[in-house]
Amino acid sequence: MSFESTAESIDPEIYARFRDALEMGKWQDGRVLSKQQKEICLQAVMLYESKHEFDEDKKVGFVDAKKKTSSCGPKSSGEGDDDTSTIKILTN
Repeated sequence: MSFESTAESIDPEIYARFRDALEMGKWQDGRVLSKQQKEICLQAVMLYESKHEFDEDKKVGFVDAKKKTSSCGPKSSGEGDDDTSTIKILTN
């Protein structure tokens, strides 16, 4: 049996555990997922979702491109945008 067919036919509870582990970065018992475990879980989850025809917005990794979001970077002032800003350090 191939990895693809195995991943597509996993139990829904196992799918949920894989997805939770990917979201949290660790297993239910607290052990951190290794890089290899993350890759395998992600592949299995994606294959499962594809086989079971999940709606696009329900699939792992979905990003709604229609939603307006603010930029993560500094606001552009138009003058000398050199990607620097003042940092204020607060002390108690």
